[in-house]
Amino acid sequence: MATVLSQTRDPAAVSGGYKVDISRGQRIGRVSSEWFSRPDDERYLSLTELYGAVKSRADRATARTVETRNVRVEASRDDPERLALLVPGRDEPLAPTNWSFGQLASLVGAPAGYLRQLPAPLAGINMQHGLLSHRAELMKTLETDDGRTELRAVTGPDYGRYLNSQPVSPAVH
Repeated sequence: MATVLSQTRDPAAVSGGYKVDISRGQRIGRVSSEWFSRPDDERYLSLTELYGAVKSRADRATARTVETRNVRVEASRDDPERLALLVPGRDEPLAPTNWSFGQLASLVGAPAGYLRQLPAPLAGINMQHGLLSHRAELMKTLETDDGRTELRAVTGPDYGRYLNSQPVSPAVH
């Protein structure tokens, strides 16, 4: 259930604090169903817990700028679902998230929805062709390693990153 938060009227109360005003809220069942459909490690019961998780992920993240032509796509016929990227400066392959795969597809001018329907080797060939034939361009990657090495984002080289922990931090501290 989502409710509207309103700033407290009493300045003697916690400065800048918020209280729940249930008279202004509305019930949105979709919010709770989305929360329950998340994996256990993505359900946060407090802002402190959420902050700890996203801060930990940010602390383990690496951003690097690479030339698109130097990225290699790896896919195997033995595992038609698995596609990974080899990025200069990293020993192990990166598994793209759904989000970063879409960003990479957009960068090379390929429809992500179509590529997702293809077996990984065929999607990999198309993605590799796009990366090699793409004009010499730099891209910034955001990579995390928390048991599984993931490519979480692909952006332009001048993209400024705003980490998930930043908007939560003032509410926790």
